[in-house]
Amino acid sequence: MLKTFKKILIYNSGGGLGDAIQLIPLIISLKKGFQQAELFYLGSHTNHFDSKLKEYNLKISTLDLNLNYFGFRWWHLLKVKKIIQKKKINTFDLVIDLQSKIRNTIILKQIPCRYFYSSTFNYMLCSKDVNRLNFKKPDNEEGGIQSLILNLKVFLNYKFETLKFSINNIDIKYKTEAEKLLPEKNYIGFSITQGNKYRKKSWEIINFIELAKKYISEGKKAVFFIEKSEVDLIDQIKTKLPDSLFPEHKSEMACPALVTTLASRLEGAVTIDNGIMHMIGLTKIPMIILFGPTNSKKFAPSGSNITIIDSKEIYKSEDINKITVQDVIKKINF
Repeated sequence: MLKTFKKILIYNSGGGLGDAIQLIPLIISLKKGFQQAELFYLGSHTNHFDSKLKEYNLKISTLDLNLNYFGFRWWHLLKVKKIIQKKKINTFDLVIDLQSKIRNTIILKQIPCRYFYSSTFNYMLCSKDVNRLNFKKPDNEEGGIQSLILNLKVFLNYKFETLKFSINNIDIKYKTEAEKLLPEKNYIGFSITQGNKYRKKSWEIINFIELAKKYISEGKKAVFFIEKSEVDLIDQIKTKLPDSLFPEHKSEMACPALVTTLASRLEGAVTIDNGIMHMIGLTKIPMIILFGPTNSKKFAPSGSNITIIDSKEIYKSEDINKITVQDVIKKINF
């Protein structure tokens, strides 16, 4: 019986906070659907749920194979079985492969399991023939999390509930802190910086300032989510918008979970594609998200309150700065 699953392994090759946050619906859905199972996380990078994201209280164990960048080196193929035997790791009931590089998948398949799920090579490396299964086509080459959950139900022939994150999962002290930092109403949030410096995902700061001024003229309060280290950028914003707020900077509890609880105090938010976008997206508040070079279908949070403005769609360009302030104003619904 599937309900008696004891061990489930999730493999994530992405390294960013946003990549990890996108997995939250999958994690909580598996926890509820397989309550007797212990969930394990195997990543090519750090398990953020044990560190930067620990305040989300997801509690997923790390499978430590002592292999840095797991799956990205062919020589891992020769090591995995020996490590499994040495560590006496028992067979997993289910292994879920969240990427589609054939090298990584072949290496991952060295881990013993009863059911192996992977979209690699059109699902041909799954543990059973899926050609006749009514799979939902993924929104992108990697496969969106929502379609992945639907496909897992078909693959396992087992119905379990698809759950969304509840802010109540975060310790009440963060909600209390957020209420102290943003005690009123009429707040509009802005997230403007990118973590990956190599992809030009950022919208010009002058555009954000102009947009914030419009909100302020309507009686709103501009809230910016920017790390303290961005001194020059913060000074530039404060010079143009002296009443702008940077609530995280006034708290000793600064962390992604605090960003999420602060975002729950907002009427809405405007953001680029970054980790903070995903932190805000957990609240289900109205959001306008600007995309340039990255895939909006792959990276945008799901929900009816999400409005996507993609330069590739409206200007046939990966240059996010083709998007104008007026383009955003036309889409404002909060």
